[in-house]
Amino acid sequence: MYHKEKSIQIKNSASALYNNLGVLRIAPRRLTYFTVVHANVVNMISASWDGLNYSHRQLQSKEPNVATSTSLIMQAAFCALPSRDLLVVTSQKGIQMYESDGSIMVYWHALDTPETPTEQAVFARGISAVWENYICVGVSSGAILVFDVPSKGSNITLSEVLEEHKESITDMASECSGSQECIANLVTADDEGNLCVWKSGEEFQLLNKIPGFDMSCSSVKLWKGTVVAGYGTGQIRLYEAVTGILHAEVNAHARWIYSLDIAPFSGLLLSAAEDSLVRVWHLTMTPETNSVEVAHLHNECVTDTQICGAKFCDGDGYAFAVTGYDLSEIIRYVQS
Repeated sequence: MYHKEKSIQIKNSASALYNNLGVLRIAPRRLTYFTVVHANVVNMISASWDGLNYSHRQLQSKEPNVATSTSLIMQAAFCALPSRDLLVVTSQKGIQMYESDGSIMVYWHALDTPETPTEQAVFARGISAVWENYICVGVSSGAILVFDVPSKGSNITLSEVLEEHKESITDMASECSGSQECIANLVTADDEGNLCVWKSGEEFQLLNKIPGFDMSCSSVKLWKGTVVAGYGTGQIRLYEAVTGILHAEVNAHARWIYSLDIAPFSGLLLSAAEDSLVRVWHLTMTPETNSVEVAHLHNECVTDTQICGAKFCDGDGYAFAVTGYDLSEIIRYVQS
C-alpha cells in the first residue's frame, strides 16, 4: 500500500519527544515544510515536491536577556488558521510564535518560573490552532493558554487560561477550523490520561471530561466528533467527544505510543510507537448506529528505531513522514 521514498536529511537528530515532527503543505508554492526538535534547536526543512530543492533553517530556543538559551524545546508545531499559518515552538522558558517559514518571530510569551527550583518541571507542550483565530498551548501545571491571533501582525494576546487539568498537558487537537459548526472543537490530554473536550468561543466551554486510568495519553486527535487517543500502554481508544462513550479500544502497539495523526478527508489514522512500528488504520463512521469502526491497513517497521514523530503529508493520507530518536533523517512513505 505504501512504499519508501527518498529520505530527507536533517542537521541534527530528533530528540525523544512525543509528536516530534511538524508538517505544513504550501500548495501554491509546491513546497512542504518539516520541523524536528533536537535539544534546544528546531531543525526546519523546506522541501520542493519534485524532490530537487531542499533548504534548511535552524531556530534556537529563546529567553529574554540571554544571548543563547540552553532551555530545552519540548515541541514545534504548525498552526494553520484560516487567515495565516504560524509555527509555534514551546520550551522550558516560554512560547515562541514565528511566521510559518521561520523567518520572523512575531510573539514571545514567558512562562512563570518559580524563584526557587521546585520538584515540578516548568515547560509548555501541546499546541493547536482552534477555530478562526485562536492558538492554544498547554503548560506543565495543567493550564491551557488561549491566544487570540489577529489575521496579520504581531498583536497576539493571551485571552484566557483554562484550568481544568491537574497534570502536565501532553497534547491537544482541534477540528472544524473556519466556518463549520462543531459542537466540540478542541480536545486536550494530560500525563494521567485525562481528556477534556471543549467548545471554543469568546469564552471556551468545557463540554466533557473523560477520565484517564493513570496512564499517560501521549497523543490525541479529533475527527468528526470522535476523540482518538494514544497511550503509554500502546493502546488507541476512540471516544465520542461530547458523551465520552468508548467506541473502540485497539491494542495497537507493544510499547509506548509517541504519535498519532489523521488524514481528515480519507479517515486514515497513523500511529507510531517505541516498538519501531508505524501503522495505518482506516476509520469509518456509521451515523445510523452512531458507531466508529477501525480497520488495520498497513505496517511499516523502522528497524531498531524508537519512533517519535509521524505525520501525514496531505489531507488524504497519500504520503506520510516519520522521525526516530537519534535519527538524522525524515523517512517518507508514499502510496503505491
